[in-house]
Amino acid sequence: QVQLVETGGGLVQAGGSLRLSCAASVRTFSSYSMGWFRQAPGKEREFVAGINRGGLSTDYIDSVKGRFAISGDKAKNTVYLQMNSLKPEDTAVYYCAASSNSRLTYLASTYDYWGQGTQVTVSS
Repeated sequence: QVQLVETGGGLVQAGGSLRLSCAASVRTFSSYSMGWFRQAPGKEREFVAGINRGGLSTDYIDSVKGRFAISGDKAKNTVYLQMNSLKPEDTAVYYCAASSNSRLTYLASTYDYWGQGTQVTVSS
């Protein structure tokens, strides 16, 4: 069983930055691909960024490319999502997830473990 705990959400003005953290209860980088998803009110949960098992490959949805960056700290079993140049449309609950797939996957259904989520609100 993998437990994931997200922190770092909050209220920020448009153009600002936040860094989300996802602390895992077990070693993740050698066993799981990791993803960040978000869900805005009335919308489906969507993939935002991910890093494959081993940490050699990352990917992002088009709307955050060049603004967001996913990274990890093996020693701390923690995955980060650095979010810069935030926009009001980035407002959502952000979730960290772990998948046993070695390849990076984009569907929420392919992830095995989820955190409880952290709220990110970007004001205009």
